[in-house]
Amino acid sequence: MLDNVFFFLRHKEDVQYLYNEMSISEALEIFKQYRFTALPVINKEGAYVGTLSEGDFLYYCLSHENQSVPIKKLIRKNFNPACTITTPVAELFERSLDQNFVPIVDDRNIFIGIVTRKRILTFLMKQLQDHKTKSV
Repeated sequence: MLDNVFFFLRHKEDVQYLYNEMSISEALEIFKQYRFTALPVINKEGAYVGTLSEGDFLYYCLSHENQSVPIKKLIRKNFNPACTITTPVAELFERSLDQNFVPIVDDRNIFIGIVTRKRILTFLMKQLQDHKTKSV
């Protein structure tokens, strides 16, 4: 079994993310355009600050009319915390059970990408197929 998070990583340049100073309406446009259910949020320095889901926007919009508020006001503390590049793969797999992706940061909390649940499942399915092939 691989013991390196980098094997599963989708690098930042290949991932859609939001900036915490974006307005709610700007962020909603990105959600609408790409049809995501959740996205990582970073600050202008590139540090991971949290994840926003469609539900976060829904709950905010149900009780507020102002959509020019920065999205950093919507971020829930401790929702979808990031893993580091040194996180054990078993822990990464476990964390993927709770969310469609796990944000990955370096040792300075700079966002470097995500590991998707799909990538993990694809890897595990291949492992299973390889095991079946060797058993025959």
